[in-house]
Amino acid sequence: MASELPLFDDAAVLALRPPHAPPLEVTRPHAAFVEPERTRRSLVEDVATLLLVNRECPFRCVMCDLWKYTTAEKVPDGAVAAQVASGLASLPPTRHVKLYNAGNFFDARAVPSHDLPLIAGRVKDHETVIVECHPSLVGPRVAEFARRLSGALDVAMGLETIDPAVLPRLNKRMTLDGFRRAVDYCRDKGMHVRAFIIVRLPGQSEEEGRHWALASVEWAFDAGVECCAVIPARAGNGTMEELSRLGLFTPPSLESLEWVLTQSVRLGRGRVFADTWNLDPATAARLRRINHEQAVPS
Repeated sequence: MASELPLFDDAAVLALRPPHAPPLEVTRPHAAFVEPERTRRSLVEDVATLLLVNRECPFRCVMCDLWKYTTAEKVPDGAVAAQVASGLASLPPTRHVKLYNAGNFFDARAVPSHDLPLIAGRVKDHETVIVECHPSLVGPRVAEFARRLSGALDVAMGLETIDPAVLPRLNKRMTLDGFRRAVDYCRDKGMHVRAFIIVRLPGQSEEEGRHWALASVEWAFDAGVECCAVIPARAGNGTMEELSRLGLFTPPSLESLEWVLTQSVRLGRGRVFADTWNLDPATAARLRRINHEQAVPS
């Protein structure tokens, strides 16, 4: 089925999108909240999570709907730093902070160079600072930001899948070699890496979705990734609806998501979390328990 996947480019992805949401305010984050997460110290601790508003990611991946929370143009200098300041001020103090920006933290068109030292000053005393970035943008800007922090920088990158029939058709413009080089660069500079892995991408059957997600987790740990997040593929961006219409995409079952999580945790290679966004309360509670304990209940 993967061989039947169309080769989408940026124009095709854009043409299938639904209308953009109304413009977002750029002086405060889209959302700010505290969520518990198992940390490298094997403790479940609060993490301040800020969903920042900035220019859309230039990598228009087939399965991504995060563009809904971005702007069409580059935001003014100082705007993202102001979002970090206001977001943190609205939350109780925490040891750890996530700065997720629906794209690439080290894309100068998303987070202006002017803002990086200001943001570093706001978060430098946290034990862990987690940002997200495309592997091709990992380089000196990342290392310079990390040097400004007292604690550790974790760079979260979308691996998505190692399925050789699907990865080249996601319009991600990334290879496994490129991902591995980015991991090596981060580790060489004293940073940690977490990987996003998607369960049942377009072109995969239910069984193939399970297989390739678990294989991708194993590959990520082999490459030096310290933490993996497994995310069920979802519709909602136009392209996935079109693939569904063509019979090339079906979201994974909750059983598959839980299977990938439990099998990944049993590897004992590093922390593995399942994304519990928008799941029914009972399933979300069960997966959060595994996320926090990093053990599979009997």
